[in-house]
Amino acid sequence: MSKTDSGLIVPRRSFLSRFGGAAAAFGATWTAGAPLHAQAPVAPGRADAAAAGHWQPARHPQDDWYDEMPARHRLAFDTTTPDQLEDAIQFAGNFFTANKSGYGIDGADLSVIIIMRHKSAPFAYSDAIWAKYGTTLSHRAEFVDPKTKEVPKVNYFTPGAPQGDARARGIANLIRLGVRFAICDLSTHGIASMIAHDAGITADAAYKELAANLIGSGRLVPAGIVAVNRTQERGYTLA
Repeated sequence: MSKTDSGLIVPRRSFLSRFGGAAAAFGATWTAGAPLHAQAPVAPGRADAAAAGHWQPARHPQDDWYDEMPARHRLAFDTTTPDQLEDAIQFAGNFFTANKSGYGIDGADLSVIIIMRHKSAPFAYSDAIWAKYGTTLSHRAEFVDPKTKEVPKVNYFTPGAPQGDARARGIANLIRLGVRFAICDLSTHGIASMIAHDAGITADAAYKELAANLIGSGRLVPAGIVAVNRTQERGYTLA
């Protein structure tokens, strides 16, 4: 072996020796740190998820109604505008029809929730509310009857009448199929404030009137966007 070769070998071995020592030190540091990370405090209610090695959503009793409908399939629609609500009514009907014709699955085995928030929330109230406060609701929804171009005197999406002209598959038909409606409470409070201003009553009185006149199978949820989250955490596919 030449001196030149010999001279190269020593520094190279020295470098590898230093590198190996550094790597060992780094490995020791990483290994020592792992248990500390693994033993980090677990937030209350998440111990089971941590033990299982994967994240699980927290459960709240006010959301248990999402599980009240025993079903083989679950579907939720998020609507924020009248157009989206109209589509949801149509496609929810399709969901029941196709499951029956294509799979022989009855409606009782399907869980469907339509979330009504923002500009679709005004349609979460009865015909009586629309007859009384239709101008305010129409303004909030930015909606008029497409045929007459006037403010509807009843809920356009037919919550109280079977198969109205507005939609062959209206809300009333979906209620008979077992569809439920998650109605944004934040939107309801906002609408109550608008009614209070327009009608000269208190917002509290307007809110109580709205809450007492929801469409059939409708229920107030803290916020529509929360329902979007909770339905998915409870196993609903979001459409």
